[in-house]
Amino acid sequence: MAIQKKIPMRKCVATNEMFPKKEMIRVVRSKEGDVSVDPTGKKSGRGAYLSKSIEAVEAAKKKNSLGNQLEVTIPPTIYEDLIVLIEREKLK
Repeated sequence: MAIQKKIPMRKCVATNEMFPKKEMIRVVRSKEGDVSVDPTGKKSGRGAYLSKSIEAVEAAKKKNSLGNQLEVTIPPTIYEDLIVLIEREKLK
């Protein structure tokens, strides 16, 4: 009998929808307060997940849901990096 492996799920901070962890992008705030995009999902620090859609990034920017979740001001370059990462993945 084959055992089905449990798929870890995460909630998108912008849309409040649940997706498998591998289909999400993680944004991390380090202990020093630096915010960065974590495509590997393994950096240490407080993380927040966004679904891989430009609409989710725009919604997160409009509602400041990433900033609220990570308890820090998010620089505009983070949103630009997220959009570039999403577009790069669509080309694959």
